[in-house]
Amino acid sequence: MRPRMLRLTIFFAAALALLPVARVSIAQSQHKDYLSDEEADKIRDAGTPGERIKLYISFADDRLKKFDYELNRSVPERRRGEILNGLLNGYEGCVDDAADQIDVAQEKQINIHEELKLIQTKGKEFLDQLKKYDQGGKELDTYRDTLEDAIDGTTDALSDAADAEKEMSPGPVRRKK
Repeated sequence: MRPRMLRLTIFFAAALALLPVARVSIAQSQHKDYLSDEEADKIRDAGTPGERIKLYISFADDRLKKFDYELNRSVPERRRGEILNGLLNGYEGCVDDAADQIDVAQEKQINIHEELKLIQTKGKEFLDQLKKYDQGGKELDTYRDTLEDAIDGTTDALSDAADAEKEMSPGPVRRKK
């Protein structure tokens, strides 16, 4: 074998050997840091944007319930501010990702009327709860900025859902014979 061919063969063999490592690192970089491994697997396994919207909304609901629990615990955690901010950031990430799935569904022309109603219903509940915290919740100064971001993210998601509902054509109507 000529030296140039030998070098090319070695280069391609090395590239093929590193391919699985590259795939693993790409998969890990797609994992959102506010989702558990189990949650990320559920999102990955969801077949449609509508299914992912439902999952993201349920994860956001879970984060908000955990936030409320932590906030009202009688024995505060040492890293309480960090925990509260982390839960609000996770909540906001889930709501933002649910709203992003609206765009995906629109691009693929997938009917998500039911999921848009879910975003609007749960989003209004979430917004009411967040606004209550903003009106003088316990230790508000430790999480005020994150709370404002969560309120803005929820408001944006509600707006995206309302806009998408206006833009989406209604589903087909079955006629009775």
